[in-house]
Amino acid sequence: MALLEKTHLDKRFGSYTNVNFAESMVPTNADIRSIDIIIVPEEDRHVNPIGVKGVGEIGIVSVAPAIANAVFHATGKRVRDLPITIEKLM
Repeated sequence: MALLEKTHLDKRFGSYTNVNFAESMVPTNADIRSIDIIIVPEEDRHVNPIGVKGVGEIGIVSVAPAIANAVFHATGKRVRDLPITIEKLM
């Protein structure tokens, strides 16, 4: 989100104009380092039919602000509009 994703808001109608992945830069395997997957041995049938829980975006909420802070500390320029691009740092 901090480096690749951007949403375009149509201010006339209050809706987003890029609502699909066709216009998004999606990282590929070459962009992402190795990921360790940890399976917690717990089964909860109340959550969903297969009994698994996912943490998904809960665990990555702080990644975009952390990247923005790292860019600020490295460049001295605070960028408050994502994604952070070279043009915004110039």
